[in-house]
Amino acid sequence: MSSGTNMDFEYLEHTADAKFRAYGKSLSQAFENAALAMLNVMVDTTSVNNSSSLEVELSSSDLEGLLFDWLSEILFLFEVEEMVFGDVEIKELDISDEECSLSATIYGEKIDHSLHVFDTEVKAATYNDMRIEKIDSLWMVQATVDT
Repeated sequence: MSSGTNMDFEYLEHTADAKFRAYGKSLSQAFENAALAMLNVMVDTTSVNNSSSLEVELSSSDLEGLLFDWLSEILFLFEVEEMVFGDVEIKELDISDEECSLSATIYGEKIDHSLHVFDTEVKAATYNDMRIEKIDSLWMVQATVDT
């Protein structure tokens, strides 16, 4: 699990939306930190009591599609389950020529407006300026979400 500190992610300048880069020693960790970067656009994740969890299983034909689906699924669960999430854990991330997939657990609790102060509404993940790169021994994921 990730904490959102020690340069796990950073926000980049963008005129209208939220753009960020997330880092990790593994691709799984970079995907975890991308989710936390997006979640922190919406709410301070340190205010979330991670007392409940949901399982997520996703697959896509390519890595960019998997990142898009991962961020989109978290937004979908936020809306449908009326939960706010404070932590994520990718248990497995598989990449092959035919398919990319991940298995994860997201942790959070039911939304409580007396506890959770919301900042910016994230409407959707986008493919705009998306990048996934390995730089030396570090993975970098860049994403933009529609706010």
